[in-house]
Amino acid sequence: MKHFTIAELCTSETARARRIDNTPPSGVTLALTALIEKLLDPIREAWGGPISVNSGYRCPKLNAAVGGVSTSQHLRGEAADISVGTPADNCRLFDRIAEMQKAGAIVFDQLIDESNYRWIHISYRAGTNRNQILHLK
Repeated sequence: MKHFTIAELCTSETARARRIDNTPPSGVTLALTALIEKLLDPIREAWGGPISVNSGYRCPKLNAAVGGVSTSQHLRGEAADISVGTPADNCRLFDRIAEMQKAGAIVFDQLIDESNYRWIHISYRAGTNRNQILHLK
């Protein structure tokens, strides 16, 4: 893991403010490691600059606190919401990730443009990944 850490993917201002313990169980740690190694680090290498994680793992209490759905991949350590700053830059990153997938450099479960590129949701799961590309308003 070159550019991201498990701790970074578990950090949450909401958890801190509400005193929620967001420590991942061991199975989730394995999923987070795969997310970093299979997606986040390769994407960071291809992007060539910093990428911020807005949200990674969420324990059930934290997921409820932020309004996450009960089926969220964040609960399993399979997803991260990332940003490189502006919606325009996030759009460029989104396109770069899609290009990487089309070239066979990475596989992902979902790549989602959230709220006109306010952030990007990316997920990876063990087994079969759907390579879904979605735009949510």
